[in-house]
Amino acid sequence: QVQLVESGGGSVQPGGSLRLSCAASGFTFGRSVMRWYRQAPGKEREWVAFINIGGDTTNYADSVKGRFTISRDNNKSTVYLQMDSLKPEDTAVYYCKAAQFSYWGQGTQVTVSS
Repeated sequence: QVQLVESGGGSVQPGGSLRLSCAASGFTFGRSVMRWYRQAPGKEREWVAFINIGGDTTNYADSVKGRFTISRDNNKSTVYLQMDSLKPEDTAVYYCKAAQFSYWGQGTQVTVSS
């Protein structure tokens, strides 16, 4: 049974940082491309970042490029999202997803506000 458990969200001021984690189980994590998405209030879910199986290829949405960093630890079956220089428009629920499954976890709330 596929499970993805996101954590690490919270409330921060603009310019602050957070590190999100996504613990995976129920599938072969080391063979899965992983992505982070987010959904802001009243908006559709949008893609944020991508990481390949080996962790040596990443890609980002233009809105977060240069501020967010995706990484993974295949030994821990965990994918991370380091978020720096946070802006109010980054406020959203953040989700991770394995490329080959339609399963979504519960997400973790990130709120950026002064």
